[in-house]
Amino acid sequence: MQENLVFLGIDTSNYTTSAALCTADGRVLLNHKVPLPVKEGERGLRQSDAVFHHVKNLPESASAIGAYLGANPQLSIAAVAVSKTPRDVPGSYMPCFLSGVATAEFISATNGVPIYYVSHQAGHVMAALSSACEIAGESKDKIASDRFIAFHVSGGTTDVLLCEPDEERIFKITQIGGTRDINAGQAIDRSGVMMGLRFPCGAEMDKMALSYDGQINKFALSVDGTWCNLSGLENKAKKMQGDGLSHDEISANVFDFIARTLEKITKNVIVEHGEMPVIYAGGVMSSQFIKKTLSKYGMFASPAHSADNAVGVALHAVEYYKRSNG
Repeated sequence: MQENLVFLGIDTSNYTTSAALCTADGRVLLNHKVPLPVKEGERGLRQSDAVFHHVKNLPESASAIGAYLGANPQLSIAAVAVSKTPRDVPGSYMPCFLSGVATAEFISATNGVPIYYVSHQAGHVMAALSSACEIAGESKDKIASDRFIAFHVSGGTTDVLLCEPDEERIFKITQIGGTRDINAGQAIDRSGVMMGLRFPCGAEMDKMALSYDGQINKFALSVDGTWCNLSGLENKAKKMQGDGLSHDEISANVFDFIARTLEKITKNVIVEHGEMPVIYAGGVMSSQFIKKTLSKYGMFASPAHSADNAVGVALHAVEYYKRSNG
């Protein structure tokens, strides 16, 4: 494959406008992200607002891509990939991805390059797999050639995924566990907004949790095999707030509850499905507090490749292009 070819990925999630460029060998050249603004005191965005902000942000992302290519005129876009759905399941749909799809289809048509459609979740898994393997000194292709487990834990998902090689897609993703009510990121953000923090609250609460050196309440978990319930955590946080506990202590208890929940699920997954590599992906998995508990069970991506990004989408473009061109 020609060394001057690069691959573009676009992802327009409910939280971030993302664009990325990578080379044919998977080297990331650019990882551009613009967070969507959320009004103070609110806990998320309506889909109509997310679409509006993506439309405003995408020209900035295009400028960043254009500036990089302009500074490196020897490079040429070979293919583009875009997140079209939240998950790889029938009926999966969110309007926020339409803005990214429209942009990617425009780029594909005007540049005469192929376009590939992926799910937001598959992008997360690919980005986390690539980054985690690089950090751990493992072969991404070797792990992707067999079964592995991916935890996708964010504000929109708390899923336990069995990933297997697939002829049609890069890997087939099957949900084998997760949450039965709210997501881990929602529990974190609701607790943070309750404490007066600005949404999204994860990064700030993670810092506060790490700074706390007191005793942590080991609240009883709600785990059934590979499934969990997290809605009770919000009530526990409200009670701690009412009892006058510091924000550092509340944050530490919230993150500890989630970490122990994911730890128990990880153990149960291995019992039910056998030993295999475990990858932790999603915005919540950028938490250094949670990583302290889970790092002995699996691999973590860098924070930049764990939170919303388009790197995994761009890497899908590489793999699909290789399949199509031998």
